[in-house]
Amino acid sequence: MNDVTSPTSKPGEIAGWPKLQIVYRSDADRIADLLPPGFTAGPNPFVHINIYNVPVLGEPEYGVSTKIEASYDGMAGYYTLGLGIDQEAAIFISQELNGQPKFPCAITFFRLGDHVEARCTHQGYTFLEYRGEAKATVAPGADYAENEWWIKSSRAVGGVEKSYDFAPHVVRVATTNRVSHIEAVDGDLLLRDSPWDPYTDLLPLRELLSTQLVTQTQPSRSITLAGPLDPLAFWPYADTIGGSRWPGERGGPRRTR
Repeated sequence: MNDVTSPTSKPGEIAGWPKLQIVYRSDADRIADLLPPGFTAGPNPFVHINIYNVPVLGEPEYGVSTKIEASYDGMAGYYTLGLGIDQEAAIFISQELNGQPKFPCAITFFRLGDHVEARCTHQGYTFLEYRGEAKATVAPGADYAENEWWIKSSRAVGGVEKSYDFAPHVVRVATTNRVSHIEAVDGDLLLRDSPWDPYTDLLPLRELLSTQLVTQTQPSRSITLAGPLDPLAFWPYADTIGGSRWPGERGGPRRTR
């Protein structure tokens, strides 16, 4: 009898790559400022950053996602501020169809032995760096459900003030997650000043809480409209930096006044 368990993917295949999951504590008031009316800040002023490499459109996609804890319509979840990826093809179609806040980003992410390293660069600014060492395996828990919030909206053609062609709606991404492997990582997170990715200004790092390499699958995933937001109350949040939800001005960083 053969007791050897076959791997879920072939050695080296990107479908088996773990995500680098980073959680840090920021300021509750800063998180509340980034949430449009209609959302309620979650119980923890935590910022959740995932750096990954997954197959999308038949090729590797390196990405970095940034989420903060928030509830909508009484449902707990995570409000996504941005998804920086290195595939142009998936950026604009994702924004149009589902309101996914994607923008172009160059990402380095690798593990060599126990050494783990990641860097994220956007508009010439390397805004995030992480270096650490994998230390210990952590027992994965049971499957868990999760909600992620995106926003789909389109301002009126011609830039008519406070008008929309499609008023803002919340998009609910409901997933079931199954974790197969976790490794704790001990290292340092460095957030650098960048006008295009303003972590240091809007979500300052107060305490690094955890870093893990997590291998998981999603047995189920659905993307649906969850409900509308007040269009006038949302207007100050409509102008963002690129396709992200970072507050911007005419698609770029806000000017210093």
